[in-house]
Amino acid sequence: MESVLAYWIAALVLVGLGLAGLILPGLPGAPLIFAGLMIAAWGESFVYVGLWTIVVLAGLTLLTYGVDFWAAMFGAKKFGASKRAVIGALLGAVAGLFLGLPGVIFGPFIGAVIGELSAQGNLPQAVRAGVGATIGLALGAALKIALAFAMVGIFVVTRFL
Repeated sequence: MESVLAYWIAALVLVGLGLAGLILPGLPGAPLIFAGLMIAAWGESFVYVGLWTIVVLAGLTLLTYGVDFWAAMFGAKKFGASKRAVIGALLGAVAGLFLGLPGVIFGPFIGAVIGELSAQGNLPQAVRAGVGATIGLALGAALKIALAFAMVGIFVVTRFL
């Protein structure tokens, strides 16, 4: 019984860190949540949470990464950005991951602005593309949070109901 409790404590710590990682850069939110849920299932020898639930949780974890990149590009594209601005938003999102919270927030904006300026040289349109990328980033963050809570919800329902 004590060992199961240790697994659950480790799982809760990882899930808590994962939820924080959805907001804080540098912490891989969804993978930490997945690891925590996996440890909880493993601690109970996968009696309550089986293979198919784990596969679904793994799929949702992978989906959170795609959402990040898609959202910034989607936002820029909806605001009339050129292909260069969309690529710039994507590159800015990747570069921003290494620069902490300001980089995560401003990376797609700066990347989209630079990309649009290189394509058209029109500052108002470049700023518009940057705003679109930033709105897309906010949309992506909301989708990541929804996916993370869906992961926890699926686990809780499978385990306790």
